[in-house]
Amino acid sequence: MNDSETTVVEKINSSLPISNTGKEMGVLDHLEELRWHVIRAVLAILVFTIVAFVAKDIVFGKIILGPSKSNFFTYQFFCQLSSITCIDSLPFILQNRVITGQFTMHIAASIAFGFMCAFPYVFWEIWRFVAPALYNEERNMARGATFFVSLLFAIGVFFGYFLITPLSINFLSNYQVDATILNEIDISSYVTTVAMLTLGCGLMFQLPVVVFFLSQVGMVTPELMKAYRKHSIVVILFASALITPPDVISQCLIGIPIWILYEISVLISASIQKKRNLAIKKAEKLRQMN
Repeated sequence: MNDSETTVVEKINSSLPISNTGKEMGVLDHLEELRWHVIRAVLAILVFTIVAFVAKDIVFGKIILGPSKSNFFTYQFFCQLSSITCIDSLPFILQNRVITGQFTMHIAASIAFGFMCAFPYVFWEIWRFVAPALYNEERNMARGATFFVSLLFAIGVFFGYFLITPLSINFLSNYQVDATILNEIDISSYVTTVAMLTLGCGLMFQLPVVVFFLSQVGMVTPELMKAYRKHSIVVILFASALITPPDVISQCLIGIPIWILYEISVLISASIQKKRNLAIKKAEKLRQMN
């Protein structure tokens, strides 16, 4: 084998996906490895769930029930901007109508809180399972995926908790079809709303990451995203309506930043396509030289 053939073989071998151990793995080996990744991810969620369950005074009293109090950070912030937006009190009370309601809601809320806290580690475990199946070039291009996914998720969660949730609660608690109707909200309805808004925003903020990976495999192009821009607005509004209370204000508050992320995703897809085209031209040039 001459030098040129050796170089070609090395390039081919370096581009093939390999396992973490560098050995070829069978189906059962992959399933076994996947099982341990799932077990570690579930254990991480369980640990944070137990912590949230034990620290109920902080998780419930200050975090989950925070937007239901007039001294919440967001309300105070808007009050400092303008006295018109000051909120003295929220016209509703929370109540429990089922004997097991508070206990089951405590468990459900702890699991949701545990998942959000463990999300970076859960994604890291998923990435550790998927990464060995990628080519070296793909792994290099997706370097730092865990960091960016975790960052976008955190931004989405904070956005949903500090902006969407309090504004939605304030709007819905003050909305009345008749002054004689009192807002006595069940605790399960309140906690579900808070969880859906915060977790939903965190997941929807993953749009640039999803577009990045789909653009890498050629399933999404900037031309395709531009052609379906109008359709995407409808989809974004529909998705926003699913995770928000039934009011237009909350829907728009989530839809607008997601639309901005969509436009950013178009730029990301265009950048990836440009790199792919340059790589193809470079490969063709090398082939013609050989």
